[in-house]
Amino acid sequence: MSDDTMAPPTTPQQTTPAAKAADGLRDRRTVLRCAAMVALAGASAPILAACGGSDDAAGGGTTPSASGSSSAPSASSSASSSAPSSSAPASGGSVLGPVSDVPVGGGKVFTDAKVVVTQPTAGQYKGFSAVCTHQGNPIGSVENGQIVCPFHQSHFSITDGSPVSGPAQTALPAVNVKVEGGNIVESA
Repeated sequence: MSDDTMAPPTTPQQTTPAAKAADGLRDRRTVLRCAAMVALAGASAPILAACGGSDDAAGGGTTPSASGSSSAPSASSSASSSAPSSSAPASGGSVLGPVSDVPVGGGKVFTDAKVVVTQPTAGQYKGFSAVCTHQGNPIGSVENGQIVCPFHQSHFSITDGSPVSGPAQTALPAVNVKVEGGNIVESA
């Protein structure tokens, strides 16, 4: 006899509700197992990124101002550009975007960096965390001279990040920013 004749007889496909439920459980388990693996892979990326070293060989850099603000571009700035520079800034910080994105009396939320930059008066740039101090939600916009969290309507001052209205009771933490070569740069 050949191997083909020794195969177990095939049974008709089970169509009972219990069989369908068992197949569904296997499918759910597979989905959950895959979701867990994706979550673990996603969670490891920030951990691996945190293990990276600094490109600053001297270990120094610029001294950040205590107020988290900056004034107009310095005399050593190069010509203005309407787009962020593709090379790293001389200070070693990260480019947030062009100064043209931050209007006088307003501001811009740089979502990826979790920073909001305002320009209360011409040439004066202020940086703040774009995470609301009320419940940790992301800041949504800068409107009518105020930084706005859309989740519970907390409003903050563009001058010092202090709460103006809403449930937030604590000011947005300052973030050191400066103008470098026509760009807003988050400095250390």
